Amino acid sequence: MLQALMSLIARCWKPFGLGDDANAGRECKDGLLWFRDIGRFAAGDFSMAVVQANQVLEDQSQIESGPFGTFVGVYDGHGGPDCSRYVCDNLFRNLQAILAESHSVVTSEVIQQAFQRTEEGFTALVSELWSSRPQIATTGTCCLVGVICRQTLFVASLGDSRAVLGRRVGNTGGMAAIQLSTEHNANIEAIRQELKELHPDDPQIVVLRHGVWRVKGIIQVSRSIGDVYMKHAQFNREPINAKFRLPEPMNMPFLSANPTVISHPIQPNDSFLIFASDGLWEHLSNDQAVDIVHSSPRAGSAKRLIKAALQEAARKREMRYSDLYKIDKKVRRHFHDDITVIVLFLNHDLISRGAVLNSPLTVRSALDH
Repeated sequence: MLQALMSLIARCWKPFGLGDDANAGRECKDGLLWFRDIGRFAAGDFSMAVVQANQVLEDQSQIESGPFGTFVGVYDGHGGPDCSRYVCDNLFRNLQAILAESHSVVTSEVIQQAFQRTEEGFTALVSELWSSRPQIATTGTCCLVGVICRQTLFVASLGDSRAVLGRRVGNTGGMAAIQLSTEHNANIEAIRQELKELHPDDPQIVVLRHGVWRVKGIIQVSRSIGDVYMKHAQFNREPINAKFRLPEPMNMPFLSANPTVISHPIQPNDSFLIFASDGLWEHLSNDQAVDIVHSSPRAGSAKRLIKAALQEAARKREMRYSDLYKIDKKVRRHFHDDITVIVLFLNHDLISRGAVLNSPLTVRSALDH
């Protein structure tokens, strides 16, 4: 009994982040679920959770909050964890470096530069490791980034993770769900058209296989960091796995690392933001997610969204949620993907005053899954 109690305490005592402001919530684990129910950042409160389905967790995520504002990143990796981990280690650092070099504030152009520098860095890493770990060339990650700076929210996206705003509707007590991010997935007709226009001489640029549209019949997303085997001909050859090798020459990249970036002036009725990998949106609509957050206490919001998604995944397979929850990683991937959720609750008084934390906040999802 004592040993079990000590184990529980050990799982939940350690706070993520730096400084007293980070201690508002604690890291906890429950099986394949990692969560931090509530915490404080410069512009309000946050809730964060991740559930693992793959043998190795491919999702990574982070919150950074300091004098520059607040940075949120959700990185949904594929082909392995290498690229998502690299992006989690380097994208924010690159943004900081560019801001310092240019003595500027956050803009859409600065965010795009940070993405490009991160893409170049990962490509250089693949080149360096080509002789010893060539399969790293087939790893990549979707990227969803939010930056709050001077009462403006920037959202940048590659791939199919999603950012949704919950906005109060007048004095009705209702809440509208507004999608802020753009998705780059070949199952979207506009994306297929974009690819066809970029590759007018390639009738196989998008291929329908088993009811799913894929770029070159291989990958669903059209934009990512990594996946260099789809961007540079020197990496699309042996010894990478044959299923990734293309029979025809690569005259130009098939995928892009150029993010779609929007800027959104934060309005008084903007209540909260949901950033999540596509594993959540496979099972919940924007409206359902916003309703869950709006109708429940702030603490545990991210965990609550994941539970709702898993309940829906279980329902689709005609099984009980409790039975799904018992399934171990790897086998779990047959029922749902890794899912990452970050919810930011906006405090407009703090935002208007440009408040900052006493010391910088750094939160990263569990890397030791």
